[in-house]
Amino acid sequence: MAGKTTSRFVCQSCGDAFLRWEGQCRSCGGWNSLVETVVRDRPGVARARAGRGALGPGPAPVALADISESDVPRLRTGFGELDRVLGGGLVPGSIVLVGGEPGIGKSTLLLQVAAGVARPVLYATGEESAAQVRLRAGRLDLLQGPPGRAVEVLAEHDVGRILEVALQMRPAVVIIDSIQTATVEELDGAAGSVGQVRESTVRLMDFAKGEGIAVVLVGHVTKDGSIAGPKTLEHLVDAVIAVEGERYATLRLVRAAKNRFGSTEEVGVFEMAAIGLVEVTDPARAFLAEHAEPAPGSVVAPTLEGSRPLLVEVQALVAPAGYGTPARKASGLDPNRLGLLVAVLGRRAGIALGAHDVYANLAGGLAVGEPGLDLPVALALASSLRDRPIYPDTVVIGEVGLLGELRPVTGLERRLREAARLGFCAAIVPRSGRTTAMPAIEGLRIHEVATLREAVEVALTMRPDHRDDALSAMLG
Repeated sequence: MAGKTTSRFVCQSCGDAFLRWEGQCRSCGGWNSLVETVVRDRPGVARARAGRGALGPGPAPVALADISESDVPRLRTGFGELDRVLGGGLVPGSIVLVGGEPGIGKSTLLLQVAAGVARPVLYATGEESAAQVRLRAGRLDLLQGPPGRAVEVLAEHDVGRILEVALQMRPAVVIIDSIQTATVEELDGAAGSVGQVRESTVRLMDFAKGEGIAVVLVGHVTKDGSIAGPKTLEHLVDAVIAVEGERYATLRLVRAAKNRFGSTEEVGVFEMAAIGLVEVTDPARAFLAEHAEPAPGSVVAPTLEGSRPLLVEVQALVAPAGYGTPARKASGLDPNRLGLLVAVLGRRAGIALGAHDVYANLAGGLAVGEPGLDLPVALALASSLRDRPIYPDTVVIGEVGLLGELRPVTGLERRLREAARLGFCAAIVPRSGRTTAMPAIEGLRIHEVATLREAVEVALTMRPDHRDDALSAMLG
């Protein structure tokens, strides 16, 4: 016999429950901590806690060494870049949360995924009508052929109704657009409230695990970039996929902030086109800007996103401060790290920026947090201040310490080989203390430097006509 379901307002701090909402919890004194929650009476759990009754049917515990190794099946999404981020594709029975800013392309991507799965898909939308979804599908050229019949659209926000349709249809994937519009009949709260979002996710998770059907949720983000709704939303799902990029730019990045079935270090690169999101065939060069001639303040850095090397252009602008406190602005970079590099440049390398406004950003809207960008940013600032370009056939990578020393980065050889493949001829990297020499890379001359001051001198001395002679004399 099914347990009785009731609604209670549960304190998120102490767990005490109340019949009605109150501004302050009477048990712990917490303000605005009561959230409407579905409370289920489970007789089976009560009997187990009381020690009565025999062990019912269900899985028995198995020793860790006796668990057989099995290959988890995957559903291909039709996008190699997205499959890479997911760890090989969608896992049946998993629940995936896709988040991003409004207008970034979440619904477009998932509608294309629904068409690319090549199996029946239920697309439940609570934000748009079926006619609006059809208009988008027409723009994406998805109405003709198998996708037009395989994807079934349900304009519904009630989770109970969506699950009824899904049980009858038995699709391979269920897409909910979006979880903030989903509602549960037993709760009185408005759509998007903490209780509604959490209870909707719990029911969809039980459906996914019980029926072995992959569920994909669309989630909006708040002003600070986090997924809207309770933090437990991210804890409940198996993977959290973030769609990033500048809304008015063409490039889009797909990252995994959480992934129980793969790595969280991989990144997928897409381009927004007239027919929707298109995979970038060569992501390594996607973030390199084209210049008619060498420009001061521009440095190319070989970053490493998971197992994939990406070359990105670091741009910096240094200008005399007019009045007041000099500006320190960073886009795609850690602004605190930028301030630290300004201080180290002035103290350890003789590049005084204290009376200048400093701006730094990464071309293409990419955001990178690895410390290996320290040296490229520092050299871009020095290049802008001295108005001397670092010639574009040079790549720079390395971490800068507070004493002005340079530290090596992981995956250096992989980064440099990718730079050589793209036609770069020289690289400035930290000098390593390893006993074995760095392997030679065909077509790429590697210059190892020990300090930030030495790196600045090398980078600003290089010329296309006598680069090798000048560096040989300087480095001995």
